[in-house]
Formats: sequence, C-alpha cells, structure tokens
Amino acid sequence: MDEDFPARPLIGLLLRLVYQHYAHDIDAALGEAGFDDIRPAAANVFPFVPPEGITVSRLAELARVRKQSMAQAVDQLERTGYVERGPNPRDHRSRLVFLTQRGASVPPVTHAAAERVEQRWAELTSPEEFAALRASLQRLLAALRDQPG
Repeated sequence: MDEDFPARPLIGLLLRLVYQHYAHDIDAALGEAGFDDIRPAAANVFPFVPPEGITVSRLAELARVRKQSMAQAVDQLERTGYVERGPNPRDHRSRLVFLTQRGASVPPVTHAAAERVEQRWAELTSPEEFAALRASLQRLLAALRDQPG
C-alpha cells in the first residue's frame, strides 16, 4: 500500500476507509442529481422507510444510531422536503415518518450509484473476491444481530 500505512491494519480502519470511498461516490451522485442538501447522517434514513411509514425509534434501531441522532436527521430531512410525519394509526402517541415524492426519488439515485461502485470494486479485485467479501460481511452481520446486547 504505502509506507505510512500500518502493515496489518485493524479491520475497523479498513472498513471505515473503504466506506469513505463509497460514501464519497454516493454523495457525488446525489449532488449531480440535485440532492446536494442531504447531509451524510440523514442518508441513514432512506434505506429504512417503508411505504407504510416508520417511527423514529425504529429507524434509530435499524440504522444502529441514537434516537436523538435519528430525530435530528429526520428533522433536517423534513425541513428540506424529503420526509414528512403523519399520525401512527396503531399508536396515537407516536408519529410515523414517510418519504415525500421528493424523498422517494432519492433511493433510485443512490442504488444506481452503489451498483456502479460495486461493479468498479469487483473489477478492482475480482467478481469472486467481491462476492466472497459480501457473503462474509452478511454472515458476520447476521451473527452479530443474533447476539444479545
């Protein structure tokens, strides 16, 4: 790699640095599509909002962030017109988060950009290596989710 890079870096460092490349490419695609007002923390919201809506608490659980952080992200996205809140028919004490029409146009942009990133990464390694990486990460995530606490 480079003489200043650790010989055997911790996997957390590798994951973070690879993710930074990924996030940069996704942010660039969002900017090109006119969505340059989405902050990185708010991007945690889009993958988890189903058509029937979702609570901020459940969004925070799924994204594995603090409820307060998720509430701030939802507030920002609501101010910029990507989400709206509505009543929760199953619990009148809470509200649900829904994607607006503008918000619903974001996932296709991010998915297309992610596909391009993954294609390029598979070319930089190999399709087999990249598939193995995905499978390993999926197994690890499943095992971590099954553990208590």
